[in-house]
Amino acid sequence: MAVSFCGKRLLLTRTNLFANPRRHGYIVLVPEIGEDLPEKNPLSSPQGLPEFNNVTIEKCVGAIGQQAIAAEKSVRAIEERLEQATAGNGTPVADVIKDIILPLEATGAPLETTWGIAKTLYLGNSSRMPTKSYLTIHERARGARRSKFNSVPIYRSLKRVLEDTQSKNELTGEECRLLQKYVLEAKLSGIEVDGSSKLELNEILERLAQERTRFASKRDTAVKKYQQVIEDPALMKEFPPTLLQSLATDPSQAMKGPWRITLQPAVAERFLEYCGDRTHRWNLWQADTRKCSIHTDKSLENSTHLESIRALRKRQAKLLGYESYVHMSMETKMAGSVEAVSNALDELHRYAKPAADGELAVLERFAGENGFRGPLDIYDVPYWKRRHLATVHQFDQEALKDYFPLPRVLTGLFQLAEQLFGVRIAERVGVDVWHEDVRFYDVFETGQNASTEPIAGFYTDFYSREDEKLAVADNAGWMVGIGSRSAGTASRPLAALICNFPAPLYGKPSLLTLDDVQTLFNRFGKALQHLLTTCQYSDVAGLSNVEWDAVEVSGHVLTHLLHDSATIRAISAHYTNEDPLPEPCVEAIQRRRTHLAGYRLCRELYLANLDLQLHLTSDYWLDVMRKLYPQFHPFPIDRKDAHPCSLVPIASGDWGAAYYGHLWSRMIAADVYSAFAESKEPAARQEVGRRFRDTFLALGGGCHPSEVFRRFRGRDPSPTALLQTLGIYKPQVVGSSGGSGSGSTTHQKSSTGKDEQQ
Repeated sequence: MAVSFCGKRLLLTRTNLFANPRRHGYIVLVPEIGEDLPEKNPLSSPQGLPEFNNVTIEKCVGAIGQQAIAAEKSVRAIEERLEQATAGNGTPVADVIKDIILPLEATGAPLETTWGIAKTLYLGNSSRMPTKSYLTIHERARGARRSKFNSVPIYRSLKRVLEDTQSKNELTGEECRLLQKYVLEAKLSGIEVDGSSKLELNEILERLAQERTRFASKRDTAVKKYQQVIEDPALMKEFPPTLLQSLATDPSQAMKGPWRITLQPAVAERFLEYCGDRTHRWNLWQADTRKCSIHTDKSLENSTHLESIRALRKRQAKLLGYESYVHMSMETKMAGSVEAVSNALDELHRYAKPAADGELAVLERFAGENGFRGPLDIYDVPYWKRRHLATVHQFDQEALKDYFPLPRVLTGLFQLAEQLFGVRIAERVGVDVWHEDVRFYDVFETGQNASTEPIAGFYTDFYSREDEKLAVADNAGWMVGIGSRSAGTASRPLAALICNFPAPLYGKPSLLTLDDVQTLFNRFGKALQHLLTTCQYSDVAGLSNVEWDAVEVSGHVLTHLLHDSATIRAISAHYTNEDPLPEPCVEAIQRRRTHLAGYRLCRELYLANLDLQLHLTSDYWLDVMRKLYPQFHPFPIDRKDAHPCSLVPIASGDWGAAYYGHLWSRMIAADVYSAFAESKEPAARQEVGRRFRDTFLALGGGCHPSEVFRRFRGRDPSPTALLQTLGIYKPQVVGSSGGSGSGSTTHQKSSTGKDEQQ
């Protein structure tokens, strides 16, 4: 389902929704155990699939309560057996699996499935699973799941096995990773801390939860508080009709207005991209970068909370025995060390900075040729970037939509999965779903000796429904792991892909923008890793236990495959007459990936370094920002810019001291994709696809991603492939100017984390 850090699960990317471990007035709708609940999962049919038509809040709460108590009872029973065996010579390896792991698997896997059903309903139909009701379920499930990682007898028994070389050698690689997961989860939750230090740690964690909640709450309030109503149609003349409709106060008057502009990320980003009036761009940009600062509403300032969060995280790390919060974070990362991360970021920056300078010079020249006067500033770039891409490279996202009807894209995507990964995807009708738009697909093996039984299944819920689905701020979607593969419960992987694409209208199919297509490919890549895992234990199956900086790799690999010209042609055709996508459009799509790539990479590198430095140093956040900003931006920083005070993913979300992981995943994925790009013949490409399936898609969290990469590529990863993909790689002499880094490559250092580390 996801990865773990400090005992918490990264379940979804909803801002701070799941970060707060406290409940504030949530209503428990039914008693924790429903008296009439059967022994089997009351939410599933005899065939094992959820009965979504009959799922209710009451049943979810009752099932979670029943399964949570069963999981906690299992932990207590194991503890009692272990304490009785303490007088002997410890627990043999065979008994560790039989008497500890399998009982926990038997009670934990059903709990995870019910939790997944509730999450799917919450994201797919929030009218049937409101936020407060879901959080009640979420908190109860998370508390029960945490109990096995907070057990001292279980921790000591598993740690003893791992410390004994002979016992450890009797474990399979997957079992070793599983035991390491339990031990590390326990360690990061403070199981080795006792006495007054334990009380201090508990106090820190409680205060940290409060500060993170306040930070996110103030940011949300600031976003909602700002709005600008535009009545002049001339200011909106370059906006596409679909965007005008979403911004109009009355959608039926989309072309006349007025239009409401807010600081919601999707709105603010699109406004800067399409608004031709520089003053209006500046007004929105300064409101966005100054929110939650002392320069606006002082009751919403987040500076105090940001500093408190940093200080508390530092104290937390010290109590757990780490030099800093970043060093603690490395325990759950593929990179494994601060040095490895710094080397990779420096190497990327060495190429990105000179590329960005050249790109912006070209963009400024283009703007000047088209009536702009004066030097560009940061809030001008999105607008002129779009204009330049459309004029010079003939890329028009709105016009391309006609060539990407969802049915065609989906067929092409499934065919790609069959060609490369050896799986056949077939729709099954008659399955219980939560909405008539939802479809269900079985996943089958291909080949002469393949079984006729499916190996996994997934739901798709693609269309936007304003009154039922949660708003998606960044036009993204979700891959929800409903049920994981588990040999202990003989369950098959089950997932859901939930997006917010435009629904079919007036006989016209759902037409996807290229951003929509990328979202679909990315989430499908994650789904494949969940569905095609060969791991036997749910706690390490699929995306579970995958290091945070590697959890996005499979999604990015599929996104890279999307940009192959053959793939683009296979998933596209005009929705009215099946005409193929013109060749210039194929080339424009490919050029888009490299357009201003150095500038965009510098922006990502800045955020990654900002996050690391905020958690490595004790300098005031404003000083950290002002020191780093000029290294990655050619523009002067506004004296009232306070953007760190609204960086929810870093400060109050789950990506503190881990934000670099987004770039690291892209770096690994680009290196993986280069193996596909090097294989020109279909047979060679299929061999690479099978190898990718046998490593990244199959091994999941049961093998350290550094070792997974080596098995796939035969070497350690390098940043070079990402730089080449972005079109900014130019061989340089080590130590040459142009970046802030040391100039050293990370070919040997990018995966220096211990192979057995989680």
